[in-house]
Amino acid sequence: MTQYNEEIREHESPFKGRTGLVRVWNAFNYSLAGLAAAYRHEDAFRQEVWLAVVLLPLAFFLPATGIGHALMVGSVLLVLIVELLNSAVEAAVDRISLENHRLAKRAKDIGSAAVFMSLLNVVAVWGLVLFG
Repeated sequence: MTQYNEEIREHESPFKGRTGLVRVWNAFNYSLAGLAAAYRHEDAFRQEVWLAVVLLPLAFFLPATGIGHALMVGSVLLVLIVELLNSAVEAAVDRISLENHRLAKRAKDIGSAAVFMSLLNVVAVWGLVLFG
């Protein structure tokens, strides 16, 4: 291993390094823990999960092509993904400092805007698939 690689490895997390099925299993468990934490601690994520519980089955009962169904499902799942990322940004910003700071506000506002755009995307996709 080159010295450059050794220097980089010194600054990486000591929890990295698992490979193969152990890594996949650990990643799966971390993902479940993240979903549970988001559902437990994030009101917006909880609301969007319940919206998905209604919209995802509904997508398959509405008249649409296979691609239409896929777009409808994908747009709803995208909201959950963006909300998870927004919640992660907010948690990281809050971990750094709870003090009001213009950059912290900007980070949180941009994350909120991303969630808003993903919700607009749901409306647009569903509208175009059903009425377009």
